[in-house]
Amino acid sequence: MVHSRMRQPAAPVIGWLLLAWASPPPTMAQEPVTAIVGATIIDGSGGPPITDGTIVIDGRRITAIGPRGAVDVPSDATVIDGRGKFVTPGFIDTNVHVSLYGAGETIVRYEDRNASLTLEAAQLHLKYGITTIRDSYGSLLPLMQIRDAIARGDTVGPRMLVAGNIVGWGGPYSVTFSLRREQGLTLFQEQFNDFITQGSGEELMHMEPGELRAAINEYLDLGPDIIKYGGTSHFSNPIMIGFSPRAQLVLVEDTHKRGLAAEIHSTSPEGLRMSVLAGIDLIQHPEVLPSEISDELVDLIVARGIVCAMLTNTITGDTWERHLEQQVERRETESEDAEREHRRTRTSAELRQERRDRGEGIETRRSNAQKLIERGCLVTIGTDNYLGSAPEFRRTPKRENQEAGIGSIIAIEGLVELGMTPMEAIVSATKNGAIASRGLEEFGTLEVAKLADILILDADPLEDISNIRRLNSVFKEGRLVDLEALPYQRIFSKPDRT
Repeated sequence: MVHSRMRQPAAPVIGWLLLAWASPPPTMAQEPVTAIVGATIIDGSGGPPITDGTIVIDGRRITAIGPRGAVDVPSDATVIDGRGKFVTPGFIDTNVHVSLYGAGETIVRYEDRNASLTLEAAQLHLKYGITTIRDSYGSLLPLMQIRDAIARGDTVGPRMLVAGNIVGWGGPYSVTFSLRREQGLTLFQEQFNDFITQGSGEELMHMEPGELRAAINEYLDLGPDIIKYGGTSHFSNPIMIGFSPRAQLVLVEDTHKRGLAAEIHSTSPEGLRMSVLAGIDLIQHPEVLPSEISDELVDLIVARGIVCAMLTNTITGDTWERHLEQQVERRETESEDAEREHRRTRTSAELRQERRDRGEGIETRRSNAQKLIERGCLVTIGTDNYLGSAPEFRRTPKRENQEAGIGSIIAIEGLVELGMTPMEAIVSATKNGAIASRGLEEFGTLEVAKLADILILDADPLEDISNIRRLNSVFKEGRLVDLEALPYQRIFSKPDRT
């Protein structure tokens, strides 16, 4: 039986139920048959592109694909001239956060608009060609509301798979999430913790297997698509083990019984190993470890075919360039610092701070990511893009690599910077993302009978991966998306640049 606290949101967060769209969804093109003719088709499988190709969409699905001369275009089809264009599957981001979940002023001011904000962020992903998102932590109830509204066709957005809470963590005002003790919390903060956890919080780490099995099934009954649990703590120092090996087996086994994927946040080598041995399907940010990942652990991940969703948007591009510039600045001051060398033994805290100042963390993450790629791990993007604070509460703008949509594009580009070919990066963001979503039979590659999630690009991404920014059109399940109309309601996002 589901506890009453699971059935109803806490008192101050009932406002998410009062979802009101800014305006009715604009009518999208719903032609019975559409044919894209003459394009170069990159189908997401990793095979050679089809030059001068044709792809036919009937309703929601692909009914024909191949060289122009081998595909019959129905006489009643709406024909799109694909000459000079490049077609790929829609992209997939396996680790986003599109709902409100953090602490601070934003939660208090906007908790009654949680669902509207969730839709805004989801639609920004679709605007950049991200046709499927996996939300791996956030407010389960509004996430499911928007997920289901999109699936019914009540509004427009990417396909959504949602986890809700990270099982075993206690919400944004908790030790496990933010090193915040319960003592001194306001009633609102305590209630918001309960709203996020929905009965799956820190108390589960106290349970023996029988009790844990009942608790995780109560949470599964609510309707998440994914179970993500805390294999370790959220914070990086100290990194504590979350669940015992036999507790992790319970979480994974009962998730698999529902036909769902089990994934983890585990950021210490032994914590990660325990989760791998428990049978998880996906590792969020496996590169985020305090030291170099061992060959033995990488081989274990490869042998088990576990998906590695990596934060490539945070270790490449402008972020990496800034790190290199800071390294130069540090070296210029090293000689001065050497003259003022400490005459006492530095504390362990001081040494850790020095390592942070030197940027060792980003260098370790980047090195680990390259190693995982080189050794053949099943890699996809998992950006951790998040909704975050309202603009009026920010001292500085949020970095572009963490924004919905564009952050995912930056992550795909980052795969190439880390050693992949452009084709491999596209496969990672399409086919591998579909594997992570347990949806490869339906989407992720362009094949007959699959859902028509299709991007049309104005330039060749195999020549330059940054051409994935040259987005011309998006089809989501066969429907042409009005990109100019997205998002329908701007709350946190700024209007497009002109």
